[in-house]
Amino acid sequence: MPPPALALAAPAPLRRADPVRVAMERLARSLPARTDSAVLVDLLEDDLREGLDALGDVEAHFTDLLDTLRAEDLSPVELLEVGEDLRVLQRLDYLHHLIVQLRKRLAQAASLKQQAQAATRSR
Repeated sequence: MPPPALALAAPAPLRRADPVRVAMERLARSLPARTDSAVLVDLLEDDLREGLDALGDVEAHFTDLLDTLRAEDLSPVELLEVGEDLRVLQRLDYLHHLIVQLRKRLAQAASLKQQAQAATRSR
């Protein structure tokens, strides 16, 4: 059976520099070599990357808050504006969605891994 798509995506040195890729390759090796496993690993990787991106946006919001609050002469309008960030609320909602998705996908991975271990024991 051909190797998972992740194994072919980049040369070894580049893959090693990417912690998400390394984690997904490790997971892929522990799952049965089947199409559904490869798809699941790809979906997990996407969710992880999107979650980390959303976290970065939330972190940037807090950095902006701190930068604004450190200013010498702060107006009431500036305080209201820096606290009024709809995008960060949307990113938090999306982050919640991703966490739920990751939980489901990790449960699927656990099930696939359990099936593979059971098949190995029955041989």
